[in-house]
Amino acid sequence: MNAIRDIDSLVDPTHDELARQGFVSRLRKHIMKDVADDMRDAYDVKVKPAFLSEYGREPNSGEEVRDAIEDNLTYRVWSSLRYNAQEMVWDSVREEVERQLPDMISIADQAAQSSSHGGTLTLDPELKMPDYVDTLDVHLMPGCWQGEHADRDVAQGAIYAHGGLVFRGSLLPSKTRSGVAASVSKWLSIRFPDFKPEKILETGCTIGNNLFPYYDIFPDAELYGVDVAAPCLRYAHARAASRGVNAHFSQQNAETLDFPDNSFDLIVSSFFFHELSVKATKKTLAECRRLLRPGGMMVHMELPPASQVDAYYNFYLDWDNEHNNEPHYRDFRSQDCEDLMTSGGFDAEDCWTALIPDVGGATPEYFQQVALGEVPPPQHGNYTSWSLFGAIKPA
Repeated sequence: MNAIRDIDSLVDPTHDELARQGFVSRLRKHIMKDVADDMRDAYDVKVKPAFLSEYGREPNSGEEVRDAIEDNLTYRVWSSLRYNAQEMVWDSVREEVERQLPDMISIADQAAQSSSHGGTLTLDPELKMPDYVDTLDVHLMPGCWQGEHADRDVAQGAIYAHGGLVFRGSLLPSKTRSGVAASVSKWLSIRFPDFKPEKILETGCTIGNNLFPYYDIFPDAELYGVDVAAPCLRYAHARAASRGVNAHFSQQNAETLDFPDNSFDLIVSSFFFHELSVKATKKTLAECRRLLRPGGMMVHMELPPASQVDAYYNFYLDWDNEHNNEPHYRDFRSQDCEDLMTSGGFDAEDCWTALIPDVGGATPEYFQQVALGEVPPPQHGNYTSWSLFGAIKPA
């Protein structure tokens, strides 16, 4: 029996806290669906015709849509509600995390001192935080991922874990999606049935949400996760220990990793690169190529490039650039994924992009057909599909 308690289970909301979290989840769903639909109607009926009348054409970029719509009342209501709801997500779990923090630190300490689960945790207190993490509370989360306010702190990891449930609507009964890693790992097993990675690395792993599911599909693989945020890594390590998952976490900047060349069969990330500057993205992709074994593969889930969606959807996605403390969002999406990968040393013929459905929101038959290229993939949007880019290192 595994002696490490489940650190997630320690956060036990009161009746009122749970009610508040459910309200925030429902509020976000209302904003992102109902109010967003009203905003789209306002754009189609008022904003776009006015732009067409003035310029003789429709807006052709997200920036032009933003400039045209920013004085519209429906947009301003939507934007204000969305911003405030984002802050409410983190605040709705803060008190329960603070209440249980000493016990969570104790469990993380126990996991760090135990070797029974096979995993490891390596922290670097001298690691310099990159500017794109250190200068902003990304996602409007106070303290961002790396903030520490107590010795051996895990609070930011816990807030990210439980606030993430509120953000994603996981408290609501209608949830059907499974998430990025469950979808990508399943897609890999169908698309490349002979690919059996022995060592898997996730860059920007935070609390392990998008690393652990690879263990379900590739149970013989060793898992590695790197991140700059010590509180998230402590939390992730405790989670892995309680689940008996063989995972090794280390505090590193993905731009310059200490693993030797040809270390990994598979390198993955989820919602990671749009938080980096373009310069940092290119350095990280070069590291991926260095670390991949011949015949190894990288698969990164990200937001779709601006060139792949229309002007309105670019405006909708890039709201986070101005209002969610993600200043590299638009710059990343303006890049061509193949150009980014070739700048990191990959050959163009070894690079690819893909759009896949969420494995939990699609029927098994449809998911397999998309994975095999037998039917077109779904459009991107509302977490029903995932945009991927990746490459294979020649054997």
